[in-house]
Parts: sequence; structure tokens; C-alpha cells
Amino acid sequence: MDESHPQLFKKVADHIVELETLESFWPQALSNILWACATAKESHPQLFRKVADHIVAFDNFRPFTPQALANIVWAFATADESHPKLFRKVSDHIVALDNLRTFKPQSIANTVWAFATAKESNPKLFRKLSNHIAALDNLRTFKSQELSNIAWAYATAEESRPLLFKKVADHVAALDNLRPFTPQALANIVWAYATAEEPHTRLFRKVSDHIVALDNLRPFMPQNLSNIAWAYATAGESHPELYRKVSDHI
Repeated sequence: MDESHPQLFKKVADHIVELETLESFWPQALSNILWACATAKESHPQLFRKVADHIVAFDNFRPFTPQALANIVWAFATADESHPKLFRKVSDHIVALDNLRTFKPQSIANTVWAFATAKESNPKLFRKLSNHIAALDNLRTFKSQELSNIAWAYATAEESRPLLFKKVADHVAALDNLRPFTPQALANIVWAYATAEEPHTRLFRKVSDHIVALDNLRPFMPQNLSNIAWAYATAGESHPELYRKVSDHI
């Protein structure tokens, strides 16, 4: 098959758009299609609109798993495709649930990241998810990127949830080390706390000590270092060794 990936995506997307109905597609299939297009960075507005219009026509979202819902809104946010009605229907569904026990960390993180990135404000959704996280016994099942994305999303959406921020910060500060955190994740997490005006000296100290102990800062992009320096200055968290390390690298 000689077709390139862009041609393949376009051919499949065009075929779906031309269908009279999407009734034969399972919810998971719809989620996978959107996720694949967004991940491959294949823009096709008509496909996204066709699938979203079909999804919002569902009587309810019980056939959709939490991961499928998270992937759908993540795909729209990642592809920069707007569909407020879809985001509203997803949020209404989640808010109406009795509990979020079936939501895994990745689903939670992707959902709040998507709503924040798409600038779809929904305080009830953010409150429901933050209350769920704050009530957990611990955050051991959350990966470093998920913790960073959650903090970033709440700060970006200007959703003040002190219990959530404290829960995440306490967990990160208590970790043996921060090796699983990428430079972007480290930058995002301190940026989030400074932006949300959520003080947590132990978190800032943990991050700065980790950075200072690194052999070099080559993996850090200039934007990472800029955001880190901004966060420490904004939060009033003084750490001369961190500033020295960053300035020596620059």
C-alpha cells in the first residue's frame, strides 16, 4: 500500500463523514478514531464535528467508559477542535455520577487537562473531580505526568481547590525522589502552585533540591527553566542554589 499516513487518515475520515449515520460505531470505536487523529496530528474538522454531533445525541453516556470519555475530550482539546455542547454533555454526565470509583488516574488527569486546555469552564466538574482525589487514601497509583497535568489544569482553569493542591503537594514532597518527573512536569507543577497562589514550601524545596542535584540541565528547555524561575520568584520561595544552577547553565 503506497498511501502515506496523511492520505490514509484523510481517506478514512472522508469515508466516515460521508456516512448517513454512525449508529454502527461502538462508543469505544468513536473514542479511538478521535484519539488516533489527534495523536497523529491529522486535522479533519468535519470528522470531529460529525462524531461530536453523533455523541451528543446519545440519550445518556452509560455506554462510554471513563477512559473513552477522557480520550474524546482529550482528542478535541489536543486537535484544537471546539464543540462546547460535547464538553457540556460529558461534564454533566460525570457530575451526575454517584461516585468516580471507576475513573483511573489517567482518565481523571486527561479529563481536567482537556477542559482546561479547551477553555471549557465547568466548576461543578472540577469540584467533583477534586473532591474525589482529595478523598483518596493516597495517590500512589498516580503517575508523575498525571499529577503534573492535574495541578496545571486546575491552575489554568483558575479553579481554587486547596485540599486538592495540598494532597498533591504532600504526596510529591514525600516521594523518595523525583526522577520519574520530566523537566516539563517539574516546571508545570511549580508553575501551577505559583499561579494558583497555593503555598507549599516542602514541595518547592523538593523540586529545587532535585534540580540542583542533577549533573546538568541539558534536558530542560528554555521555557522550562523560565517557568521554574518565574514560579519560585512569584511564590516567594527563595533558593539561591537553584538560581545559581540555572544561571550557570544559561
